[in-house]
Amino acid sequence: MFSGAQISLYPMADDFVRIILDALKALDPYRPSFRIETDDISTLIVGPPDRLFPAMRDLFVAAASGGTHCVLAATVSRGCPGEPDDPICTPAGTEGPALPLDRRIASALAAVRAAPLVGQPVAAQFSLYPLGSGHHMDEIYGCIDFLKQSGVFDRSKNFCTKLRGDAGQVFATLSEAFLRFGAAEGHVALDMKVSANSPTRA
Repeated sequence: MFSGAQISLYPMADDFVRIILDALKALDPYRPSFRIETDDISTLIVGPPDRLFPAMRDLFVAAASGGTHCVLAATVSRGCPGEPDDPICTPAGTEGPALPLDRRIASALAAVRAAPLVGQPVAAQFSLYPLGSGHHMDEIYGCIDFLKQSGVFDRSKNFCTKLRGDAGQVFATLSEAFLRFGAAEGHVALDMKVSANSPTRA
């Protein structure tokens, strides 16, 4: 199944070019199993859906670890009907959404609890879009139930949900929302913003 993300990184600093280029080196360990393309607007990463969020986490933490206020904006997609299937996108042993919601929620919570802490506090907001016909609202409500138990739930906002906590757990929560909710073979999209070292907190 085709899966990938378009990512844009915004460091709020005069030397933003250095910060972005240095942060992109964090993607080097993923290059053997990913297709990675960078242009003047964004970086495309295409690869196994279960490794997309660890790659984005490592990129973002590399940019934010020096204390600069940074924002990452990403659109993440799996199963897009307009894209070709690619062997590098095959999930590596993830549970599909064919399982009952309660079992998927339990598995997602276990994965977040097991996520490594990286020592970088972040805030995030995201919206999940399980596209197509069917019981998509059941999937969204199931995801919201998971988020409220995740340990990084901050609050519901208009059109999105806000998370706050260690980057390891926040990115794991985003990954579980993306992987476990929505039709197994359907098109699922996720829009997200992640911020670190903001001079304001609200």
